[in-house]
Amino acid sequence: MSDGLLLLAAGDEVAVATRALTAGEVIPLPTGEPLTVRSSVPRGHKVAVVARSAGEPVRKYGATIGRATAAIGVGEHVHVHNLEITEADQPHEFGTDRHTLTPPPGDRPTFLGYPRADGRVGTRNYIGILTSVNCSASTARMIVDQFRGQVLDAYPNVDGVVALTHRSGCGLVTESEGARVLMRTLRGYAAHPNIAGLLVLGLGCEMLQSSRIVDSADIPSSTLIEQLVIQDEGGIRRTVRAGVEAVNRMLEPINALQREPCDVSKLVLGLNCGGSDGYSGITANPALGVASDRLVSYGGTSILAETPEVHGAEGLLTRRAVSEAVGRKLLDRLDWWRDYTAAGGGTMDNNPSPGNKAGGLTTILEKSLGAVAKGGHADLAEVVEYAERPRVPGLIFMDTPGYDPVSVTGIVAGGANVVCFTTGRGSVFGCKPVPSIKLGTSTELYERMPEDIDINCGTIVDGTDTLEEVGDTVFEQILAVASGRQTVSEELDLGQEEFVPWQLGAVT
Repeated sequence: MSDGLLLLAAGDEVAVATRALTAGEVIPLPTGEPLTVRSSVPRGHKVAVVARSAGEPVRKYGATIGRATAAIGVGEHVHVHNLEITEADQPHEFGTDRHTLTPPPGDRPTFLGYPRADGRVGTRNYIGILTSVNCSASTARMIVDQFRGQVLDAYPNVDGVVALTHRSGCGLVTESEGARVLMRTLRGYAAHPNIAGLLVLGLGCEMLQSSRIVDSADIPSSTLIEQLVIQDEGGIRRTVRAGVEAVNRMLEPINALQREPCDVSKLVLGLNCGGSDGYSGITANPALGVASDRLVSYGGTSILAETPEVHGAEGLLTRRAVSEAVGRKLLDRLDWWRDYTAAGGGTMDNNPSPGNKAGGLTTILEKSLGAVAKGGHADLAEVVEYAERPRVPGLIFMDTPGYDPVSVTGIVAGGANVVCFTTGRGSVFGCKPVPSIKLGTSTELYERMPEDIDINCGTIVDGTDTLEEVGDTVFEQILAVASGRQTVSEELDLGQEEFVPWQLGAVT
């Protein structure tokens, strides 16, 4: 790194601007050679350090991120005006880049959690009101409203009462893929270790009956369960009163639960990014990858997701797959996504978003290379479907959209009890009933939105901290939050509206 430029890999044709650059200024390259900036370049955007002719590939992170659409001179700004996506056409490898992760020396970490009857551990104690259909959503919120403010002060071990509502449950083909995904999501939340008490709320005439949710054998026997059906109770007002009584019955026994020391392997970490910028793949994402690798080395689980945002970088994951079958399952999901986006009139390169591009990301290949860094270097142990619970520990890939609330909803339904969310543009995201730790990619963002970011990863580029040091900070924060420390999102009571199950299939 030099003053103003960061070259990420030997042989790259572009470097990243670590500050806003002005046309005409001369900056030394990391090699010591001078570079004259030929056009203004915003912070986080790319600068050509090697000339490219139209049609030639352009590399960043040591990998191709696109091809030049016009001649690019040394010192020019490289972005959407002169770079476009190109499809890599090379065979995939399986298991050729596997790594054995060993824990660092020292005592094995623990955290203070709530052990559940099925062997999993909660990091929070929530009472969830889970709706079977959109028609019962307003009733669920009315019940929750009775437990706001100081009502729960007498129950310090109860983290809150949350309404988990959605927009489906009826008007769908009951055996369709969409219905199966919704049911798997609802059952995942019903069985989640952070849900100590559960009230399932239905209307009565919907296709997705509330009884089907609680019939799932995955719900721990330690979870307190109540069911109400609005039509059977005699309407909304009577249901709200009955719902308040049901929640009140749960408060004392849930409050009596105490945190206990639990092994670090009981953590299931959800990895997600939103509002990415040119620093995401340099600071926050690889720092999270360091923390993820450390958790996996102790026998814990990390869930990487957002299938459209590994497009173009999937080879990095297939080479780390524990078997060819696991690697091919990832490729199969990408093939499904190509058909899915085509059916909707789109393509897999319909990304980055406008905010991503303003932050310096040009193509989905560039974004994906940075996004995969959240998964560190661990072997890819398993590929699961949306909201499916992993069967083995280690690094897991879950098939989800890239849209943040939908993606994280699937990750949580799969059992994540802590989420780390990286952002370069400043996404304001919460995630009840699971704490969400926000990692900012730059010091500028952290100083601009200090009350919305938990950890500043921009110190990596500032030269204040190393990647490994920030990764260690992230890991220690994961343990502290799992033990009860509130995140900034929790301080603002965010996360109820971010429960957004993936809606697939026909609405009839």
